[in-house]
Amino acid sequence: MKTSKKKIKMIVEKTNTGFSAFSDDYPIFTTGRTIPELIDNAFEAANLYFDEDRAKITHENVKFEIDFKQFFQYYKVLNSKFLADKIGMNPTLLSQYVRGHKKPSDTQAEKILSGIHQIGQELSEINLIYRR
Repeated sequence: MKTSKKKIKMIVEKTNTGFSAFSDDYPIFTTGRTIPELIDNAFEAANLYFDEDRAKITHENVKFEIDFKQFFQYYKVLNSKFLADKIGMNPTLLSQYVRGHKKPSDTQAEKILSGIHQIGQELSEINLIYRR
């Protein structure tokens, strides 16, 4: 089985029971109680859809997108003031994006996403120590 070169954008939405994801370009949709479960289910659904093409869908093929408000509602551990300070943005402006009162420009959205990725990278490189 060869790896597919197709690019699949999955739109993620919060539901009453968890999350759903769908593609505008392909008839691929799924649900999950959590984001990790949703991502696993999305890969399974995409691979089932492209099974006849004998093409394997990998993380390089799929891009998940979620709007700011839903992202910050799910990842409550991310404090918008901390993120604003980290990326050099006015905390009030970021708060308006988070609450859905304003929509960020593409440049602002990239700046925010870059900051989120930077925080994620920093956290993934830290090991906590504890003493017994």
